[in-house]
Amino acid sequence: MVDLGGSFPFSLRRHARWMTLAGAPAVVMHPDHGDDSATTLRSVPWVLWYHGRAANKELDSGRYLRWLRGGMACVAIDLPGHGERLDPPLQEPRRVLEVVRHAEREIDAIVGSVRRLDGFDPDRVGLGGMSAGGMVSMLRLCRTHAFMGALFESTTGDWSDGVAGADWPSDLVRALSPIDHLSAWREIPVLAIHSELDQWVPIGSQRRFLDALRARAAHPELINMLAFESTGAPFEHSGFGRMGGLAKDAGTDFWSRTFGLATDG
Repeated sequence: MVDLGGSFPFSLRRHARWMTLAGAPAVVMHPDHGDDSATTLRSVPWVLWYHGRAANKELDSGRYLRWLRGGMACVAIDLPGHGERLDPPLQEPRRVLEVVRHAEREIDAIVGSVRRLDGFDPDRVGLGGMSAGGMVSMLRLCRTHAFMGALFESTTGDWSDGVAGADWPSDLVRALSPIDHLSAWREIPVLAIHSELDQWVPIGSQRRFLDALRARAAHPELINMLAFESTGAPFEHSGFGRMGGLAKDAGTDFWSRTFGLATDG
């Protein structure tokens, strides 16, 4: 069983609520949760976030704390087969596309559920994820949507090379790979964070995807990558190691600008 909130420091746990949204286990975090003096929650922008393979939604409390302190809310979802809906075979690399496709189909209903909650701005919503979670996000952005921006970490939108050594069915790759389905992609700010030495998701495949986005963009300067030479993370993939703080700060700054929360000076 997942120890819900067990890895969260009190400073984060007081802002978190565990619930099920459209059938998906979620941890819902808002800056005003835990404030006994607040009769209503402020309407703030929020991010729908997806973790990577073999992880869970409680991973990386430092990310969530930064967003909350920046005036943003967050809704983190367990991927199918992970966390509260644990099914270990679904965590195998060969089944990543199955998990990604399932999770992507849940997004619209999840967003609809959050929009009915107090304090979550229905018009300022971001989408992102790490590794497999980033793949979920990119797949959803290939259809009509209302997200304001996207944050991708250690992931790729070109699935032709597979990830983590997985050999995926070629017909499924052709049907789903975002780089081949950009006709409906709406131009929004994008930040991709990656290690140059990533052993599971080679950075070259993500560069190809970002280049494809820029090639069709009126404002290619909105599509950016932060690439670390090395991080010391396991397989140069999970969590950005000694560069983790910089990565989290960069993601927070990205959302602050995208949501219009950044101030000069």
